[in-house]
Amino acid sequence: MLRIVLLILLSCGAAQAATTILVYGDSLSAGYGLPQGSGWVHLLQQRLEREKYDYRVVNVSVSGETTSGGRNRIHAALTQHNPAIVVVELGANDGLRGANTDTIRQNLTAIIAACRARNALVLLVGMQLPPNYGNDYAEKFRSIYSTIAKTQRVALTPFLFQGFAVDRASFQPDGIHPNAAAQPHMLDNVWIALRPTLRRPAKSITR
Repeated sequence: MLRIVLLILLSCGAAQAATTILVYGDSLSAGYGLPQGSGWVHLLQQRLEREKYDYRVVNVSVSGETTSGGRNRIHAALTQHNPAIVVVELGANDGLRGANTDTIRQNLTAIIAACRARNALVLLVGMQLPPNYGNDYAEKFRSIYSTIAKTQRVALTPFLFQGFAVDRASFQPDGIHPNAAAQPHMLDNVWIALRPTLRRPAKSITR
């Protein structure tokens, strides 16, 4: 009898873990400079609930995070949260610092490999740099994400700022971080690629 109870408890725990979406990013996902509850990750949880998807969003994004830092802590994050899906939004800080593009690609690929080793699906979120960083470097940086998505066969959001990147009114005074008004647009960009990876919406319970 005790064995049966333990098996039920273990299966329930696995089922709960299997519904976790882990958002693994930097300040763009951590909600830097935003009113509490207005970031795109928080809006994602609301949309999932509104559309009756049985997922729990866990945000472990860290402001200032790089792909190297993300690579170093991915195993701990996966062990703690055991997600079904990992949204990887990293690389912007590397690009702003002019990091080697091969190193960025290697770090992101290692993060994806770690997720796959834990049977988690991956959605890679792409970024782009402003032209003042030089066309050659900006193009190499932009292509990192599409190349990884193709070679690793993972879902891709090509550009988190798609549709508002040149609109200064969509950014905070620093000109880098989107403001609250831009967060729904960021969610829409992520949702396009995330939606096909989700299970069918949970059936509504008739009361």
